Amino acid sequence: MHSDERLRVIVADDSYLIRESLTVMLASEPGIELVSVCSDGKELEAAIAAQHPDVVITDIRMPPWGTDEGIRIANGLRETNPDIGVLVLSQYAEPAYALALLDEGSSRRAYLLKERLRDKDELVGAIREVAQGGSVIDPKVVDVLIESRGRQARSPLATLTPRERELLAEIAEGKSNTAIAESLVLTKRSVEKHVNSIFAKLDLPEGEDVSRRVKAALMYLAESEG
Repeated sequence: MHSDERLRVIVADDSYLIRESLTVMLASEPGIELVSVCSDGKELEAAIAAQHPDVVITDIRMPPWGTDEGIRIANGLRETNPDIGVLVLSQYAEPAYALALLDEGSSRRAYLLKERLRDKDELVGAIREVAQGGSVIDPKVVDVLIESRGRQARSPLATLTPRERELLAEIAEGKSNTAIAESLVLTKRSVEKHVNSIFAKLDLPEGEDVSRRVKAALMYLAESEG
């Protein structure tokens, strides 16, 4: 924290309404100084370099690419500015983004749904928590993560090794054993052993090999989409 004891905060969101809402909420908070408001990832990176804030509040998807700028910037700060807290705001409870944000640790990281913006105290509390080295994860996101893990644990695919899942992903792309061997730099015999193990673990009885490949691929794609 800076010498005046006020937390220096940067806000980044491509939605004008969200930026205005955050600006109004934080402007009246005595312990917070809003030092920059950005509308895209490039502006945010420049503002961080210029202002060195205590906390960054960012959307996940913003221009110029509209993919996962907020997460990428947050993870980049782990290396360049580990003392900066990051509060990610999301429209939806997306487990993949929450896990990506916390992949290298949960300290100084928060993941909240935008619906929490109705509660100023909750938002300010999360800002203070990440500034002090803590972590805040929206309860709804936690519920979705637990549900997702439970589905995976019940899935037959949970019994596959990482290498077998890798091969199954190749099968799902319609590749032959020969093509998989080339792609993963394995012998064809090794691929055949892995494929037979996959069929056995997924309880796909012997029969038409093409049919088993299709069923295995469908099981993989169904779980990936879930």
